[in-house]
Amino acid sequence: MLTLKLVFDTNPIKSDFFHEVEEESNTKVLQCYQCGKCSAGCPIAFEMDYLPNQIIRMVQLSMKERALSSRTIWLCAGCETCTTRCPREVDIAKVMDALRIVSLRENVKPSERDVELFNRLFLGTVKKYGRVFEGEMIGKFNISSGHLFKDIFKGPKLFKKGRLKIFPSLADPKKIKEIFKGAESG
Repeated sequence: MLTLKLVFDTNPIKSDFFHEVEEESNTKVLQCYQCGKCSAGCPIAFEMDYLPNQIIRMVQLSMKERALSSRTIWLCAGCETCTTRCPREVDIAKVMDALRIVSLRENVKPSERDVELFNRLFLGTVKKYGRVFEGEMIGKFNISSGHLFKDIFKGPKLFKKGRLKIFPSLADPKKIKEIFKGAESG
């Protein structure tokens, strides 16, 4: 008969990755007891390779490579449905943000190239105009990603309905620079 002996280390987690994510997100990740409410409510879960609670578990277990290379952290919309539903008040949306920050800092490329490109172009238009200018962002995205004719027939329909502008509306450039400078300096 085979006997299996389980040994649990009760010492606090000593992983740099775990602590880096907790510090960056200002969230106590160990509060999560894996109820799954975050994953059940996530509107994008069907597209993710790992559910939000699985990502939290990876952080708890210091599974750095798997967490940072997942599609999930890049697909998260930051809608905070998961955070709102969490009975333990774990800010899962902030953990996802922290994982993206750590991933970029360590040059871990996301498995989805288009997601990184979209995020970069989105922030670029916000930095340039103070808000998203969809026409420029989508045009640059389609050219850069190689999806040249993707959604090409939707543009005129959106324009007719007043949903797509030809020219960007500009916010105060000085204020925008200050906001980004503050955000980038931490």
